[in-house]
Amino acid sequence: MKMRTCVTPEGKFRYGVHHPSYQVCNLRQKDHHFCLGRLPDETMVHNQDNFPEGDLQVNGAFTVYEIPNAFSFRGSTFIDSGWAASRAKDPLSIRISPPGEVSLLKSLDSWAAKENMSSQSVQGLFQELPHSLLLALATTSTDPQDLVRLAHLSCDFIKDSQRAEPVGLAYSRREDGSPLPVIHDRDLFEAVGNNPFLPDIYKEIMLLRPGVQGRSEIVGDVCEGEQSTRVFEYLRRNSYIPWGHYASNMSHQEVRYRAADLSLKDMQGLRHLYYQRTYVRLARELGLEPAAGPMSPQEMEQLRQAILAQIEKKPEQVSFTSTLWGWNFGFDFAPTRYRLHGSHQQVHQQHAMVPQRVPQAEQGRLTGEEFQGFSAGDMIAETVKEYLEETGQDFFRDYIRCLRNNTRLDGGKGEESLVVHEDKHVLLFVPKAQVSQWELQLLPQEQVGSILEADDECRRSLDRAMLLALQILEGLGARMVTSIEYSGRFTSPGLQRLMYSFLPKLPWSPGSFSEAQHRFICGHYPEDFAAACRNQAAEILQDPGLFEPKSIS
Repeated sequence: MKMRTCVTPEGKFRYGVHHPSYQVCNLRQKDHHFCLGRLPDETMVHNQDNFPEGDLQVNGAFTVYEIPNAFSFRGSTFIDSGWAASRAKDPLSIRISPPGEVSLLKSLDSWAAKENMSSQSVQGLFQELPHSLLLALATTSTDPQDLVRLAHLSCDFIKDSQRAEPVGLAYSRREDGSPLPVIHDRDLFEAVGNNPFLPDIYKEIMLLRPGVQGRSEIVGDVCEGEQSTRVFEYLRRNSYIPWGHYASNMSHQEVRYRAADLSLKDMQGLRHLYYQRTYVRLARELGLEPAAGPMSPQEMEQLRQAILAQIEKKPEQVSFTSTLWGWNFGFDFAPTRYRLHGSHQQVHQQHAMVPQRVPQAEQGRLTGEEFQGFSAGDMIAETVKEYLEETGQDFFRDYIRCLRNNTRLDGGKGEESLVVHEDKHVLLFVPKAQVSQWELQLLPQEQVGSILEADDECRRSLDRAMLLALQILEGLGARMVTSIEYSGRFTSPGLQRLMYSFLPKLPWSPGSFSEAQHRFICGHYPEDFAAACRNQAAEILQDPGLFEPKSIS
């Protein structure tokens, strides 16, 4: 095959193996010998090994596996066998240990007691701390008392005479008369407001109440019972995503700061707003009038089928032909003021629709010509087309065959399967070539190219598997996960499969020049990570309160 992909028509993954052996011409001019230190037995440690004489011959360096990504636009993954072999001995060691408890107040009180100082005077040090230490404490403290003090440093609250807790933010007025929250330190405000250990009333007041983050209109919701609202859908009126960008957030009544806090009802509610918004927009564009007001899953299914039928008759009526969906779960803020992930840890899924054509301009003027609007799924479509032209076979059928027939990358004994979870509708698995350490992917088992082609049962399976993926990754220790959708065009059915990619950010793998060149470095074999995920999934799935929210405390 000429095409750069690990998928083959034979249903077996292909990859490259490097057995490095090479010579190095020594071009050094000077030696710089030093004593580096001393061993317990008084033996001195020197650096003479760093200054060899003559040319070097490197034999038997660690084997490196080069795996072309299934989708050529995603580059290749490189696995150092020296790192991966240690994980292969114990796949369940692939996890991040949870952080320990952090409390500045307790540490200060302990120190004050030893130094015979008053606790009150020591606690006043909070407002004297350097800004970088305040940010570090805001993101790492597990003590609610620490966080309350930091919250009051970051902004002003209002109270009433009946309650010790705050009841809202203090506001001033802009020049145009509109209200502006009194926030003294925006970075500290966001860092402490996104800490799961901050008392819920502060989370609600600072970040969760409708309107506290701006004037974005709420244009959809999911309610349970007569008065309990679970999810809000916000319109991002002026957005970098044009033509209607929406964000689905858990409501102020449903505080969710961890994947473990999410229930299946939560996930279904968030996704329901995405399905509903997409179907209603398409229906109106096609001249189909959906039922007024919010829709039930049954009504959505009927509308979906009517939309499909109309598109089949008149595809030219559709100007928005693809969807955009993404989710940054988790939050962190470095003391150096680098934001390390999305802007909001509270569950915050974003969705929009992508136009088929975009008016073209040159030198500030429209030319009267158009080009195709960008959708990430189009890159998948290009892979599928190229594969079909070269092999005459369906890419995704062969991809799933490769997953089913997988053998260990290193050829040794141990775990073989890449599948983490499946039902009759969906497959959750570890890709052979991961573009982030711990990447998971989700595919429909059948030919489903977009959420418009997914029936009610398939959508429910997708929702459930997505929640499971997030809870698996968090259970292994991931705290920040970006999830993205690759969708096919509504007007090109049968070309590709709907695909989701779950991409954790790990402490030792922040991304650097290698990733910028689409060379993704991995320290484990994919089969061993799949085993760790299956073990975590088994713990989640045997829970009698399956997918029910769990209290932080």
